[in-house]
Amino acid sequence: MSILDRDALAASPLADLHALASELSIDGYRRLRKDALIDAIIARQGGSPDEGAEEDERETEDDRPAGTRRRRGRRGGRSRSAAKEEEEEEEAEAEAAAEAPEEIEDHVERAERGEPAPEEEVVEGEVELLPNGSGFLRVSPPEPSEDDVYVSAAQVKRCELVPGDRISGPRRAPRRSERFASLIRIDTINGRPAEEVVDSTRFDDMPAAYPSERFRLGSDDPTIKAIEWLTPFGRGSRVSIVGPSRAGKTEALRRLAATLAAQEDTQVTLVLAGVRPEEITDWQQGPVTPAAAISFAASADAQAQTVERAVDQVRRLAARGAHAVVLIDTLGGIQPHAARKLLASARNIAGGGSLTVIATASEPLGGETTVIALDPVLASTGRFPALDLIASGTLRPELLVGQAGAEAIARARVEAVDR
Repeated sequence: MSILDRDALAASPLADLHALASELSIDGYRRLRKDALIDAIIARQGGSPDEGAEEDERETEDDRPAGTRRRRGRRGGRSRSAAKEEEEEEEAEAEAAAEAPEEIEDHVERAERGEPAPEEEVVEGEVELLPNGSGFLRVSPPEPSEDDVYVSAAQVKRCELVPGDRISGPRRAPRRSERFASLIRIDTINGRPAEEVVDSTRFDDMPAAYPSERFRLGSDDPTIKAIEWLTPFGRGSRVSIVGPSRAGKTEALRRLAATLAAQEDTQVTLVLAGVRPEEITDWQQGPVTPAAAISFAASADAQAQTVERAVDQVRRLAARGAHAVVLIDTLGGIQPHAARKLLASARNIAGGGSLTVIATASEPLGGETTVIALDPVLASTGRFPALDLIASGTLRPELLVGQAGAEAIARARVEAVDR
């Protein structure tokens, strides 16, 4: 391998230096700052790093008070948010490093010819997201063009991008096997520094409040009317529609979808996971087109990933102040822990937006604010509403329908028990 001088290494992106350090088998290279990493690379190549640089790095670390030294090789003792940030950074670095060998080769060839590193070309455009979590920077939205720039899934997730965001950053030219240029990093989001936007919109860090704004469905359908008044839900609710096979869960969700699609200031997203192929076709002909769909033939992990990608995009919308609803049919084929995690994404953000999740399942998952239980006997005999009022319920209903409404729901449940 040709030896790179300090200037060539200093002009290289950190991801390239990591890839080069990996090829040179430098231990612990991810923990080194850029200057120290360059010194280590030069030393391993047989060059002469600045005298004392490595010693200074060690002395600086060792001179720190015991309680403030960096912990190496493990994540114990750090906050969960810090660990999550590092995981996301490592994911992005790994993605960049996987693509780096050709770029490193270009740096080597330029260094051998004595050419300076190329200047970064900054591009700006509008974000369009793909179902797999990645996206494109459209330079002339909404129409695609050959000048559009690929945005990796790691960048989308780390910066919590949503469709329509206007972003800018340097691009790199497409390589031999690529059609589009790729975004190196995101510098601005909607005219603000990316770091500032990300720090202010982390969904998991936002305070949650009990749902207090009821969805007014206003339907003449007997099932929807029963749900609205006997098992109410609002912006930010976690709702499960439960019951055994043939209880009418999918049909109830379909009727809710038609009603919610007409709600103002609400974005409705539908995800199908583990359903019959015929049901996918039926949903595609309805008022809400599925954002993603996967049949029951897929594994539980594949179903969970399909739903998670869709929910992640909607979480970002809620973090920006929007009101969104995700309809999921079904969580029944997903591992219980993963299903609860997806359901837990729903929340009413105090002073901000909301994310409502309404999902079908064979039984309650735990953590719901509203459970809509269906009676298979009533459904199979055509007696609607087929609501099992005893097994249904809403947490803190007085916040949605007032104290009088909550008392009316309680009386209806008592009457159902006495029958």
